[in-house]
Amino acid sequence: MSGPLVIALDAMGGDHAPEIVVKGANLAGRRFPDVQFQLFGNEAKIAPYLKRRPGLRRRCTIRHTEIAVRNDERPSAALRQGRDSSMQLAINAVRDGSAAGVVSAGNTGALMAMAKVSLRTLPGIDRPAIAAFFPTMAAESVMLDLGANIECDARNLFEFAMLGSAFSRVVLGVERPKVGILNVGAEEPKGSDSVREAAAMLRAYGDMPLEFTGFVEGDEIARGSVDVIVTDGFTGNVALKSAEGTVRLYSEFLRRAFKSSIASRLGYLLARRALQKLKARVDPRRYNGAVFLGLKGIVVKSHGGTDAFGFANAVGVAVDMARNGFGDVITGELARYGAARPAPAQVAAS
Repeated sequence: MSGPLVIALDAMGGDHAPEIVVKGANLAGRRFPDVQFQLFGNEAKIAPYLKRRPGLRRRCTIRHTEIAVRNDERPSAALRQGRDSSMQLAINAVRDGSAAGVVSAGNTGALMAMAKVSLRTLPGIDRPAIAAFFPTMAAESVMLDLGANIECDARNLFEFAMLGSAFSRVVLGVERPKVGILNVGAEEPKGSDSVREAAAMLRAYGDMPLEFTGFVEGDEIARGSVDVIVTDGFTGNVALKSAEGTVRLYSEFLRRAFKSSIASRLGYLLARRALQKLKARVDPRRYNGAVFLGLKGIVVKSHGGTDAFGFANAVGVAVDMARNGFGDVITGELARYGAARPAPAQVAAS
């Protein structure tokens, strides 16, 4: 793209749209004062929120449509009936080159289906994957897939490793990411055929811009022993939701513990600053913004129930990927490494 960086926003996607979308864009605009926005949705509903923010209004263009994809709508139905929806039009802006990326808090399945049909997958990629980063004891790490592909073969997992390592370098700044495949054990004989074959493919092809460390178990996710965790969509989604539930569980335990007695309340006052730092460190809004990797365009999925702060962080992910040329990076690496990768049958024979 030439000219200013433009991000397309599905203004009608999410539980609290369009209010949260506009407020999130306003926060993101303060962080990125040179970025402009295209808002797709019902102008009559969007305009009142923009009117209160004249600075943002000057940097926004509203593309009116009264059609929006429902949260409970099937992806197939959204594809057939949502051609003029705010979600589809925002994706089309990326396809047509008028926007560098799209951010939506709407229906995940519909967003993936529409983006895959409109943008297509990159050469050498069979299936796109959902990736997100989250805190660990060491730093932030990336996990994929988080739900786009319930069942994956060895080739899919190999491709996820390439996509995830590129994302880690471009967005998180890790020069040579450590990549591990999530498994039921660290020993080589363990796991399904697809997991073992993917590991063999990564070991057989050592000349790659990543360091394959082998298998990792579930307790190593939070430890941060690797920068990229590769798994199928079923396992990744369960692991992510389990981690989110555990954070909420311990937050509730802490809240109850500090309210249990007068001494506990006094202890909270003494530890308040440390607890506030802890809360900020694990705040899921800071890590909001799952990315659909493997498409010919930048697509970021925000959590549907997030607030303005969380949506702004999702916008920030799209901006960082666009500014750092993620598309060019991954396209170049696929051309260099993808064509020469060993097939599972070749690895098994060797």
